[in-house]
Amino acid sequence: MIALRPRRLRRGEVVRALVRENRVHVEQLVAPLFVVERAADAGPIEAMPGISRLDLTDAVVEARELLALGIKSVLLFGVPARKDATASGSYDADGIVQRAIREIKASLPEMLIIADVCTCEYTDHGHCGILEADGTVDNDATVELLARIAVTYADSGVDVVAPSDMMDGRVASIRAALDARGRRDVAIMAYSAKYASAFYGPFREAAGSAPRFGDRRGYQMDPPNAREALREVALDVAEGADIVMIKPGLPYLDVLRAARDRFDVPLAVYNVSGEYAMLQAAIANGWLDGERAVDETLTSFVRAGADIVITYHAKDYARRHG
Repeated sequence: MIALRPRRLRRGEVVRALVRENRVHVEQLVAPLFVVERAADAGPIEAMPGISRLDLTDAVVEARELLALGIKSVLLFGVPARKDATASGSYDADGIVQRAIREIKASLPEMLIIADVCTCEYTDHGHCGILEADGTVDNDATVELLARIAVTYADSGVDVVAPSDMMDGRVASIRAALDARGRRDVAIMAYSAKYASAFYGPFREAAGSAPRFGDRRGYQMDPPNAREALREVALDVAEGADIVMIKPGLPYLDVLRAARDRFDVPLAVYNVSGEYAMLQAAIANGWLDGERAVDETLTSFVRAGADIVITYHAKDYARRHG
């Protein structure tokens, strides 16, 4: 009888590396950047150790450091100086994200710039769209606004727009608006399955985007649902999304795997702020080996099928593996 001994291929690092099934490459990582309009809003984010809100100058410096480490893609979020009910700052041609796109592109033309398309940072109520009289989000009015924002990003030189609002029909509307403007080369990375998650808290501190009343469960997905996520992905692919995303990451690895098995399109996952904060807290308390925990976390996304990993760990990982 032949002895089956899988341990033969685990005896040392060389053989383990030789037969390793999945690897996280630095080029797969996207680093989120929070860019502030007012210098007074810049500085460390308490709930996200190692991550800061950056003014425009420092955002360019950070992008340059990331590129030097091999991270070639950033995802921009704006923190505006003013907010109003209609998110008018979001589509201002001289808004903070629009300016950041231009500045980073001028300094680092090889950097791929992705810009989040949403209104929650820009509305005085904190919801992801235009409100109706009863306080619910008006889907169709919001879709028109999102398309307007996306066009201003494209005009500023963005490579990819990333609608994160979860409105119905927004991918098709954005694609039509970009094409009508002659911006056919601008890609769409849709937050296709974005869940109404408890893991967004630190982000809302960073971006000042917490809703002033209610919550976002009327438009973001219900966490127990998996089949619905696949329907959302299918709709976005049909509407012209070039990349689709699952968000958050760790609690939804099953959804990520199901999307990979069903769809042959580039698939992104967002390793969100709460996942980052949770891991950093455990590392700071000495409960986890930080480097191994980060590497294992990022590997889980790639193993589950992600082509692109958006993560606040990107810079740390690149310093060690670039």
